[in-house]
Amino acid sequence: MYVPAHFEPGPEAVQDLLNQPGAANLVTMTSQGLLATLMPFVYDAAVGEHGALQGHLARNNAQWSEPAIGEALMIIQGADAYVSPSWYASKAEHGRVVPTWNYSTAHVYGTLVVHEDPAWLAGQVRRLTGVHERGFDHPWSVDDAPERYIVGQLRAIVGIELVISRIEAKAKLSQNRPDPDIDGVINGLSARGQSESAADVERARPTRP
Repeated sequence: MYVPAHFEPGPEAVQDLLNQPGAANLVTMTSQGLLATLMPFVYDAAVGEHGALQGHLARNNAQWSEPAIGEALMIIQGADAYVSPSWYASKAEHGRVVPTWNYSTAHVYGTLVVHEDPAWLAGQVRRLTGVHERGFDHPWSVDDAPERYIVGQLRAIVGIELVISRIEAKAKLSQNRPDPDIDGVINGLSARGQSESAADVERARPTRP
């Protein structure tokens, strides 16, 4: 990934991407060519040297049974948004501005491990569900469904774990603009209802000497 120095995120920002509730594209090179699946995941920092991303695929999905050649890749995407040059204060000063796109992303590389153990799968499903249900007034639990039904559902999936070997991350969030332009981007994004992107720009604002 091309990462200019001013768009290189710090360790805390990378951890935020890993810990965010969401899904990532799992990409593997196989003897059948490139395979890719969007997969919800959770991050487990206790696995290996750099942690692991854990999720599951449908058993009928051929990606889990096709051995990965070399490292596997999961692409995590944070909030992203179009940035209009009309938001920049510098547009009125000299007009030398163009549109761009703001985003945060992490390319997570590692060894792919397949889990068919029912206990591992049950734990992964409970943890994944817990992450996404915790904001609800009445969170759904795996225990709300009949045990026999859950056992059948677990037979239809396969656990996937990417044991992380390295991470390449980028946060392109207007850090290369002067403060008045950054203010304009935050206001512009907020006015369009893109509060998550606006908050990302604020958090990434450089500390000026």
